[in-house]
Amino acid sequence: MIGELPTCLTVGGKAFAIRSDFRVALNIIQAMNDPDLDPKEKCYVCLRCLYVSFESLPGENLQEAAEKAYWFIGGGDMPRSETDVRTFDWEQDEGLIFPAVNKAAGYETRAVKYLHWWSFLGLFGEIGEGLFSQVSHIRRKMAKGEKLDKWEKRFVRENKALVMLKTKLSDKERCAEDEDEAFIDQLIGR
Repeated sequence: MIGELPTCLTVGGKAFAIRSDFRVALNIIQAMNDPDLDPKEKCYVCLRCLYVSFESLPGENLQEAAEKAYWFIGGGDMPRSETDVRTFDWEQDEGLIFPAVNKAAGYETRAVKYLHWWSFLGLFGEIGEGLFSQVSHIRRKMAKGEKLDKWEKRFVRENKALVMLKTKLSDKERCAEDEDEAFIDQLIGR
């Protein structure tokens, strides 16, 4: 029905209740972006977090359950952008995203007991002018190799940590990086 927000997903012809609050979806996205989890572990976390009765999902329908879960987390049939330019990170930009979403909502979204994920996505899509929009716009231009305006260059220079998206490293990669730094420190006598 038009306008309904799903609170269950049909898997193998049977409806299974889901945890549809935005916090659950953001936790799933955080797990999906975790470089220390392999694809099977990410899928397990997604299914375990989203489906209320995960244990009741028929084993032969786990692929379908995962596809439906990814569909839900992706906003359902919401039109997608034609570009795959990454302009934000839910974790890194949390401090920018929530004030912008709250402004669009007119209330503190984290204070409400329940807010459907798709409603949250709708608010996210309505973010207007502000710091988050400014940072996303600059990131988009940089990713596409477009020339930054003078004020944008200055903004990037003064706010590099805010503008630059960080690359998430696995524990193994972080250890290797730390070992490399320690070795370099030894070589130069720091």
